[in-house]
Amino acid sequence: MFYFLSKALDFLVMPFSIFFILCAWGLLSNNSRRRKVLLTISFCCLVLTSNSYLVNKMFNWWEFEYVNIDNVEKEYDIGIVLSGGLIGVSPLTSDHPSIGSHSDRFVQAYLLYKAGKIKKILLSGFSPEFLTVHNKGEIGQAANLLIKWGVKPEDIILETKAKNTRENAIYTSRILQSKLPSSRCLLITSSFHMKRAIACFAKAGIKAEPFPADFYGGGRILNFDNLIVPKPDALANFDLLWHEWIGYLIYKLMGYC
Repeated sequence: MFYFLSKALDFLVMPFSIFFILCAWGLLSNNSRRRKVLLTISFCCLVLTSNSYLVNKMFNWWEFEYVNIDNVEKEYDIGIVLSGGLIGVSPLTSDHPSIGSHSDRFVQAYLLYKAGKIKKILLSGFSPEFLTVHNKGEIGQAANLLIKWGVKPEDIILETKAKNTRENAIYTSRILQSKLPSSRCLLITSSFHMKRAIACFAKAGIKAEPFPADFYGGGRILNFDNLIVPKPDALANFDLLWHEWIGYLIYKLMGYC
């Protein structure tokens, strides 16, 4: 139930939904002053959230700091990779996977494995049955890629039930308790998602160290193009960050992290 309610709330509080509601309310309002205020607010919000420089600053404020692999001093038993965008969409008849928008998560896990920083890789996340029956499940395809790249099959663990971050933590905790108790864990997920993820895993009893991947923030030159010209990709990135903020707030209120 929580899963479906959270998805419904996602839709209602997403930037485009808010912009649309404000615009529709303004256009349908019989009060000219209210119409002007609502349309102005909607326009200003749209301009600000499509500003590359401002959105980049928001990511820099929220994301975890970058960690070099050489600076990982310990050897960890498990590198836990959260799914979601690891593998891109491809035809069911294709004989090879497409890399997804958040594939850096499992690429970093591979690099850590090859560098001897992690002994095993645990991939966590759900895939619909219509994909898994065609061998198109996300973590299954990611695992196959890791094996092709040289990771030993026995060093890969799959958790296939989790539909959200809380379930990632709960189901992973059960696997570790039954198979690898007292293991040292490195959590690998997108940097913008790390704050919620690391808190969820701590709540589930897993004291994992963070290894952020898939960064959206970074250095951004202050010029006319970045500061003035609205960018569709900035708006899409803000939508991603806003979604994470809402998710973090809900998880906090529910006591999940």
